[in-house]
Amino acid sequence: MPTRAPQERRRRRPTASGVVLSKELITETALRLIGEHGPEALSVRRLGAALGCDPSALYRYFRNTDDLLLAIADRIIGDTMVGFVAGPDWVASLRDMAMRVRAGYLAHPRAAAMASFRVTRRENEFRAVETGVGLLLSAGFPPADAVRLYLAFIDTVLSHAALDAACHALPREQREADERAWTEAYQSVDPAAYPALSEVRGELHAMAESSFEPAVDLLLDALAAQASALRTRT
Repeated sequence: MPTRAPQERRRRRPTASGVVLSKELITETALRLIGEHGPEALSVRRLGAALGCDPSALYRYFRNTDDLLLAIADRIIGDTMVGFVAGPDWVASLRDMAMRVRAGYLAHPRAAAMASFRVTRRENEFRAVETGVGLLLSAGFPPADAVRLYLAFIDTVLSHAALDAACHALPREQREADERAWTEAYQSVDPAAYPALSEVRGELHAMAESSFEPAVDLLLDALAAQASALRTRT
């Protein structure tokens, strides 16, 4: 008596155009389309056209486009953490994590703007949270503090990384115009109306730079100070 093929085998049969679909291929294609065309590219119609398959076939792998978006967010996290190994210095390890998040977001700036505030509830996110919370536990923070402080850390990292990514995603002309504003428009303000701006006029060029690393370092310094105080009390 013939038996039904396992679901995974049925899924991996080539489409009419010869494409063998998989979650990984669909996620990679969606990430590329978002990078090329923006958030509106995340549609089953566009994905079906890009993959050469009937759009309905995508529902065998993802419940809906939001499910796919979460997979994209988790893919970015996974790429970010490739090769990461936490070292004995928990502050340096958290800083390395932060820099990796920013690099991952800058690699996919349009997708980052869509995904930075989502909870993927997938393996790459699980591993990242496990790593971050584990580093804070290793610093001596009790569980409740480790969770609370990890939230402060990762929200700071994600928000600043998403801001940098959003700026990076702007058309070059708009991005350069925003950067020039600090050395052009802000230089001509009325000193009587804006005395503080007039006093720092020569330093305003720094406002065009990313605040990512200073913000992360300020937070890590505060965390290190709290850990030191905790050790002193105990």
